[in-house]
Amino acid sequence: MSKPQLSSSPPLPTRIIEQLQDIVGESNVLLDEASLLQYGRDWTRAYEPNAAAITLPATALEVQSIVKLAIAEDLALVPSGGRTGLSGGAVAVNGELVVALDRINTISDFNAIDRTVQCGAGVITQQLQEFAEQQDLYYPVDFASSGSSQIGGNISTNAGGIKVIKYGMTRDWVAGLTVVTGAGEILELNRGLLKNNAGYDLRQLFIGAEGTLGFVVAATMQLTRPPNNLTALVLGVPEFSAIMEVLNSFQGKMDLTAFEFFSEQALKKVVAEKELQRPFVTEAPYYALLEFENANAETEELAMSLFELCLERGWVIDGVMSHSLEQLKNLWRLREDISETISQWTPYKNDLSTVISQVPGFLQEVEAVVVKHYPDFEIIWFGHIGDGNVHLNILKPESLDRELFFAQCSEVSRWVFEIVQRYRGSVSAEHGVGLLKRDYLSYSRSAEELVLMKQIKQVFDPKGLMNPGKVLL
Repeated sequence: MSKPQLSSSPPLPTRIIEQLQDIVGESNVLLDEASLLQYGRDWTRAYEPNAAAITLPATALEVQSIVKLAIAEDLALVPSGGRTGLSGGAVAVNGELVVALDRINTISDFNAIDRTVQCGAGVITQQLQEFAEQQDLYYPVDFASSGSSQIGGNISTNAGGIKVIKYGMTRDWVAGLTVVTGAGEILELNRGLLKNNAGYDLRQLFIGAEGTLGFVVAATMQLTRPPNNLTALVLGVPEFSAIMEVLNSFQGKMDLTAFEFFSEQALKKVVAEKELQRPFVTEAPYYALLEFENANAETEELAMSLFELCLERGWVIDGVMSHSLEQLKNLWRLREDISETISQWTPYKNDLSTVISQVPGFLQEVEAVVVKHYPDFEIIWFGHIGDGNVHLNILKPESLDRELFFAQCSEVSRWVFEIVQRYRGSVSAEHGVGLLKRDYLSYSRSAEELVLMKQIKQVFDPKGLMNPGKVLL
């Protein structure tokens, strides 16, 4: 996908700015260049932000008023959460008004019996995790950006992360939603019910819709019991197909809370950048990181016996187990610090998935295509192998112009997505579609599905003002 050539957006008319100031307060309408840049982009760098203005509402009613003003004035709106997205879903590229939800950030209405809590869209993921811990409960959706990502954005992209194999995606923890639709309506969806078969579940339509149907302003989130004595194993694996044998061996005998993988190239960069210790001296092409609840001596003995079995069969060449919380955190850093470490190389990211059993052949074909056409590009692999999700990161050579690099990678993407289509996989496992994957959606969705998706958008956003150009053309 080529980078769009954008001109600076024209300023909003004074009367519209004044109406926005009347809605949210003068200090919460931002027009300075630094704010337009900060709130007008996410973590992708393929598109230059071009926002007309930033508004920061504090309530659902203020969001509703903004949407109604947008309808009256034909103003396109882009939602902004923690701005940690990797698909261009929260980038304002065509002079849109950005609706930043940072101020809708309260946690309230905790119910210990129901294990639910009400969160504003601007609540930071880590804030919810810490709140749950204070109640002796657990919010299990977790990823590297939990310290800055927001609940509203997580819901809008159906964020996954490192615990999906045990706990599922964000949608599995959303008991209720408050949304403002593109028609300016406030909807209360599902009301926190565990069982509710009274017609269509509209809540699920808004989860993963990336703000194209309306904006999530609050959510009732489900919590669960905390895990008991989490323990990690990092195993060196001689070839990728052996990772699946390791997964099958452990998963057949015990419940895992995570099963991740990363390459030796990824490990070298993290160890050098973050000054971390290698897990063990032996080098391996790939590494698997397993996590489980180490509830008693029998569980640890079982884990060690499975490790020894994998050693005997040649699926593993070395390994290490955590024996303290600090060791657990350090082993996780080997995996979790990869994205931040490689960001200095302006990586072109592909977030791909297929069924778990097909991953080895899938990954081999994808890597072969990239290496064949661009042998000078360095590839970094990591991902959530336990749920079939792999992250392909192509690093930009220092001497190559950024725009040319992204143009060349877009050609790679077409070949990669042809492989995805053959494997009946997804061009976006967890990062969303946004702008970056929009033109490739047909590789994962049928023509009939795309028609229905456009019809659904028309119902909730009749004027096409909610995050236009994202997900669907």
